[in-house]
Amino acid sequence: QVQLAESGGGLVQAGGSLRLSCPASGTIYSSDIMGWFRQGPGKEREFVAAIMWRLGKTFYTDSVKGRFRISRDNAENAVYLQMNNLKLEDTAVYYCALSKSEYIDYRPEAFDYWGQGTQVTVSS
Repeated sequence: QVQLAESGGGLVQAGGSLRLSCPASGTIYSSDIMGWFRQGPGKEREFVAAIMWRLGKTFYTDSVKGRFRISRDNAENAVYLQMNNLKLEDTAVYYCALSKSEYIDYRPEAFDYWGQGTQVTVSS
């Protein structure tokens, strides 16, 4: 069993930055994949970024490439999302998730454990 707890959300002006953190309690195996999803008002939950725990290979949705960076700290058992040049459309609840599959799958149903979410609001 793994528990995830996101933090770092908040209110930021467009063009600003935020760093989300997600420490995990429990064991993260080398074959696991950690990811970030978001759900905006009236929208479905969507994939944002993911990282393979052992290899460190990263994946991003097109809308955040060049602005967001996912990273992990194996010693701290945590994953992070650095978000730069934030836009109004980045406003959403951001969720940390863990997939027990060693193959990347961007669908929310492919992830087995979820945090409670942290609100990110970008203002003009």
